[in-house]
Amino acid sequence: MDGIKDKLRGKWRITEASTWDNDYLDLVEPAFIAFDQLDIGSEFRFGVVVASLDCAYSQTDVEFNFHGSDEGTEVWGDGWAELDGPEVIYGEIAFHNGDETTFKARRW
Repeated sequence: MDGIKDKLRGKWRITEASTWDNDYLDLVEPAFIAFDQLDIGSEFRFGVVVASLDCAYSQTDVEFNFHGSDEGTEVWGDGWAELDGPEVIYGEIAFHNGDETTFKARRW
């Protein structure tokens, strides 16, 4: 699907999250979420969490399931993101039986 997928494609720098402060977000590397990047696919990384995303695009947003690790412990869950202007997205990440956070990100 063109449209929102094309607008969201790329790497986004996570600049804030409701559950964690920026020191944690950028603990290992600058926090990011990426959609349909040729070299890395779709994923997010923040703190000690690394996860691959399985994305489904609608006309207005992207919903995703994720699977990855949190300091070696397997994690999974779901989330969504939508545009808040041409260079900013906001959304939510929810870990299965765990934390939930809203986030904001700007185009990298």
